[in-house]
Amino acid sequence: MKESELIKACIKNNRTAQNELFRQYKDSLYFTSLKYCRNEVDAEDNLHDAFITIFQKIKTYKNKGSFEGWMKRITIYKAIDKYKAVKPINIEIKDDILEETIAVEETENLDLEQLLKLIQNLPDQYRFVFNLYQMDGFSHKEIASLLNISEGTSKSNYHRAKLILREKIIELNKTLKTYGRTSQ
Repeated sequence: MKESELIKACIKNNRTAQNELFRQYKDSLYFTSLKYCRNEVDAEDNLHDAFITIFQKIKTYKNKGSFEGWMKRITIYKAIDKYKAVKPINIEIKDDILEETIAVEETENLDLEQLLKLIQNLPDQYRFVFNLYQMDGFSHKEIASLLNISEGTSKSNYHRAKLILREKIIELNKTLKTYGRTSQ
């Protein structure tokens, strides 16, 4: 079934079409949830909530841009809403943070799962800003609006996230070199 036909059938609450839509996009949207959630259980809950919203709001999709991108945004917003309901984001680092980047060679020995775990272990406010900016292409202005923080706080949190990730990657690489890959 073509995507446009699938969308039309989902608008009519066709359960077979809804199951097919879920089957086609669950892995991609689960990975998006994993980036924003602390662990797999939270990511699964977020995915479930996102699909409920997708099915409720599918009639509002205007066929502008990617349908998967539209669903991805809903998934991200669900994770942000859950986080905001638990604890407001208002941390700002006043220190001048040097622009540090994570060198490609520092991540060469890491697999995707290890890198994802490092990102998941970032403090919440840093993890959200890092993912929104680095992984999903939001601007600091958009992030500030989404998270109810200042643009400066968004930039500061992004830079702090990169510093923490860089430190953790260096630590993990040292461990891998000392004990070998199988010890992780």
